[in-house]
Amino acid sequence: MDTLIEKFYTAFNELDAEAMISCYHEDVVFEDPAFGILKGERACNMWRMLCATQNGKDFKVVYSNVNTTANGGSALWEAFYTFSKTGRKVHNVITANFEFKDGKIIKHTDQFNLHKWAKQAIGFKGFVVGGTRYFKNKLKHQTNSLLTRYENQQHSNKKAT
Repeated sequence: MDTLIEKFYTAFNELDAEAMISCYHEDVVFEDPAFGILKGERACNMWRMLCATQNGKDFKVVYSNVNTTANGGSALWEAFYTFSKTGRKVHNVITANFEFKDGKIIKHTDQFNLHKWAKQAIGFKGFVVGGTRYFKNKLKHQTNSLLTRYENQQHSNKKAT
């Protein structure tokens, strides 16, 4: 299963959302501090949105420490990018845990230090409020609103075609 995880992160570094999604089981459950829990197509659309918004920018992913068994695994990955709202450089270090079913990822949980991310992405304000429950809830609301807007735009684009 190492090759599945390697395919996922290689595709992410290349911003190839469809190759990433091909690693996911149709009933996938994704969770991280920024989006919370996303299931199925919504989890896939999150990757589509992230890849689309980073295309042509200074985005880079590096992964290491891939460890898998038949049922699950883990990896360490690092994202390097410029946070669009502030223009600040971010280096986010993420621990990923996976569960597999039918040769695909059925559960994907990313963990990272949200307070550290907020300090990098937002600056002093992120330093002050980035570790609070208020900030975490507000961020989830904002990211999920962006994802819903993206999904609605994609749905409208498909109707227009």
